[in-house]
Amino acid sequence: MIRKYIFMCMIILSIASPASGGRIGDVTLSDQLTLGESTLTLNGLGMRTFTFFDVYAAGLYLTAPSTDSGTILTTDAPRGMTMHFLRKVEAEKISSAWLDGLEANTPAADASLKERFATLGSFMETMNKGETLSCLYDPAAGTRIVVRDQLKGVIPGKDFNDALLACWIGPKPGPGEKFKAGILGQR
Repeated sequence: MIRKYIFMCMIILSIASPASGGRIGDVTLSDQLTLGESTLTLNGLGMRTFTFFDVYAAGLYLTAPSTDSGTILTTDAPRGMTMHFLRKVEAEKISSAWLDGLEANTPAADASLKERFATLGSFMETMNKGETLSCLYDPAAGTRIVVRDQLKGVIPGKDFNDALLACWIGPKPGPGEKFKAGILGQR
């Protein structure tokens, strides 16, 4: 009888267990994603908050785990960021945040990099609760910008992806130090 009880408990627990993935707040992001021939693994999770409100949950995906932003930015390997929005954010605010992040973390950005950030801004759409935005870097192709599972475009250059990723893991991360530590897997 005891064996039967233990067996039933194990079955119930296995059915009740959440799907595999990283969880932050009420959001679960996949443990892995595929980018071309590469498998990227969830490195860490962060929650972007503004005053008292959660804005989006994000996950940083890398080919090899790292807690060091410098190492991540100097390595020319596939990587990605996925943001799951928890409230409505207008396209203009998202575009403005990209430009603020570029200015704060890449102050010596040349005209070409600023132009590519303007292109990024043109890809933005108002995001609603439950929608996702992903920035997926493939060294051979550039950074794919995917809004609501639709490819908006590809922006070339490792320098672009470095500057984009620096908006989150650079010296002055827009979402804050706690967010940065989360996606770097330091907390």
